[in-house]
Amino acid sequence: MPGYDLKHEQVAVHGVDDLNIRSLLDRQQFADPTGEAAALGISSAMWPLFGLLWPSGRQLAAQMAQREVVSGERILEIGCGLALASLVSHRRGADVTASDCHPLTEAFLGENLRLNDLPPMAYRHGPWDGAATPSGHVVRSGVLGRFDLIIGSDVLYERDDIGLLPSFIARHAHDTACVIIIDPDRGNRSAFNRRMDSMGFELHESRLDQGAAAAGGRYKGRLLRYNRCH
Repeated sequence: MPGYDLKHEQVAVHGVDDLNIRSLLDRQQFADPTGEAAALGISSAMWPLFGLLWPSGRQLAAQMAQREVVSGERILEIGCGLALASLVSHRRGADVTASDCHPLTEAFLGENLRLNDLPPMAYRHGPWDGAATPSGHVVRSGVLGRFDLIIGSDVLYERDDIGLLPSFIARHAHDTACVIIIDPDRGNRSAFNRRMDSMGFELHESRLDQGAAAAGGRYKGRLLRYNRCH
């Protein structure tokens, strides 16, 4: 495709068949000829991050591969990037919607569904509601409705002084929803936990500092599980 280089690889996730994934070649890729990403506040340095496989994303996919598929449960992945966890869940028969703010995410997801002979999957443009672009324009999310399970990996990489992400989660979480976040020990975790607590989400935290070859090698980070309790 014009403007950036790609690669294809087989990705192993313990408990499910390998997935064929198309991704960007490396972090040096960038193409925004119409300025669409820039208008959304995505810099050239941040631009390629959606299109790479990250350790936290592999860990989230491994969690979803082991989790029971619940009939009638609606799942939302936030900041999905290449949506590995969503692809795993979709293949297992879950009702999952993937979301991200990058303008190319949907196209990459469509191609990776095709490469794995999977049927179409729901996707929504999903910046946190209320996020402002460099021009001052307020971006609105295309995510609609409420979900029983909200998942994300490495989504606490930026400071969120006004709590856009926890507010977004609270708006789209059912009253008894569960939220699962895989976090590689980001410094913004404590502030996020406090805001989630103030919105009625009880935290259960566990470390993931073990060798896990099937989930992409040794990983250092945490599984943050929040249950909405009131």
